[in-house]
Amino acid sequence: MPGRKGRRLFRFGMAVLAIVQAAGFFFCRPARPLFSPLPPQVRSIEGHASFKLVRRGEIIKTRFSFIFLLPDQGRVQVSDPLGGTISDLLFDRGEAFFVLPRKRAYWRASRCEVMSKLLGFALSPEEIIALVSGKSSRLEGWKTEEDSRGRVVRGSRTDLRFEVREFFGSSSLPTLIVFSSLSEEGSLRIRRLNFNQPLKEEVFRPSFLDDPSYESAGWEKIEQWLKNDR
Repeated sequence: MPGRKGRRLFRFGMAVLAIVQAAGFFFCRPARPLFSPLPPQVRSIEGHASFKLVRRGEIIKTRFSFIFLLPDQGRVQVSDPLGGTISDLLFDRGEAFFVLPRKRAYWRASRCEVMSKLLGFALSPEEIIALVSGKSSRLEGWKTEEDSRGRVVRGSRTDLRFEVREFFGSSSLPTLIVFSSLSEEGSLRIRRLNFNQPLKEEVFRPSFLDDPSYESAGWEKIEQWLKNDR
């Protein structure tokens, strides 16, 4: 017969096992996307998504949080499982900063250049808001196609195309968007989305510029770090 101490250890072990199994269940099972009601006018969006990029046979997957504010501000943060920031991307009026906090370094360039290097194609905050909020028909310079419900399902602009593969229920809000360009293909899956949330002014401020431990780096160095960390 096991003693009292043995029984306590056994119960503790079973409790730990139950927690681990429950955690595995919740983390492995696909989570149902969460969307707030779509307002008549969208000024900002914030949420969580995952992105898969296929470039020259290489597959890159990541999860991130994002905030975009019309007309031209945005922030995208990639975090590790413990909540630490892996990378931070800030947009503000055509300029962008790509920050690697663990390297204490940042790359400063135009928004189009940063997006093209990271994704293979460039989208403005206004275009991202239009796509994610299901208002793709308002995209300027794009040719779009709608389904029988009036939802935009495809669009193209020069060498960039997108296709909405899945929607949130019967709404016009997309949950899966596939992008393709000449040499890259990416898929964006939206997992949570809120509209017109109160935003703090410092959300888009590049506060790291006030930290003397941060240094500017070129794209070649940034790309080398990204490849080594995969």
